[in-house]
Amino acid sequence: MSLEQAVHAFAVLGGIESQKVVGYFDDRFEMVESTIVAEYEAFELLISPSYLLESPYLEILIAVARGDGKLYSVLRKAKLSEVVGLESVGFLCEKGVLSLESSRQAPLKQHPKQKLKKSLRSYRIQDKLRFRYPFIRFWFGFVAPYASELRRGEGRGFLRYFAQHQERLASRVYEELSNALLVAHYQQTTPLVTSGSYWDHHSEFDILARTTEGQVILGECKYKDRKVCKNELTKLKLKAQQSGIRVDTYALFSKEGFSKELLSHPREGLLLFDLEGLRQLL
Repeated sequence: MSLEQAVHAFAVLGGIESQKVVGYFDDRFEMVESTIVAEYEAFELLISPSYLLESPYLEILIAVARGDGKLYSVLRKAKLSEVVGLESVGFLCEKGVLSLESSRQAPLKQHPKQKLKKSLRSYRIQDKLRFRYPFIRFWFGFVAPYASELRRGEGRGFLRYFAQHQERLASRVYEELSNALLVAHYQQTTPLVTSGSYWDHHSEFDILARTTEGQVILGECKYKDRKVCKNELTKLKLKAQQSGIRVDTYALFSKEGFSKELLSHPREGLLLFDLEGLRQLL
């Protein structure tokens, strides 16, 4: 199995605790058709506890899987009040289904009487909800909305949606693996004290990390079928400037590698990782 195949398989099946025999498939579309569609009821039993498939947990989990994970955005999409929603989210985090990634954005107001721009008055700093296991993310993002059809043995709607959005699954897993790779890269020299995604009212970043010496690393992950060009580095620098982030090192992660122009770019303050770099994590 190639690394690309492994990433896609993990994005669908990662975290299944029960022993489940799954055949080897060259094509990920064939894999989900031969498992989820053909054996829907058997895989549904892997969703534990079973009440995750019921309201209000079902609506919350679908909203997290299909959105950006921002806490209050999730509650709005799930059509839940904050009281019920926050209690349910707390329960899902307690049970290890979800985890809460805290926002690292500084408060917009430095003092109580400070006046904000009109465009920022409705902005709300939000934490993000993350799935602990890829399989659960896959299930509620792709399978659960088509549950009634799949129970009848009809998989066309599910397969159509999977074909259109499957890269989203792998991209999220690749982002998580890239973060782990960056941690491993710095472990032997200046270990990271913080890492993970970062978002503010200007932009969102796949990775923002700090070393024990205070160095800031800003990363972008691209799981696309094309090489990353220098233009991506330029855009990342512009986003950092807009968000007021002082960056010491930029890190780019690419499934298909990098353009000749980017490979010839001075490496001081720049790290480039392709898909083969993930072998360090094996």
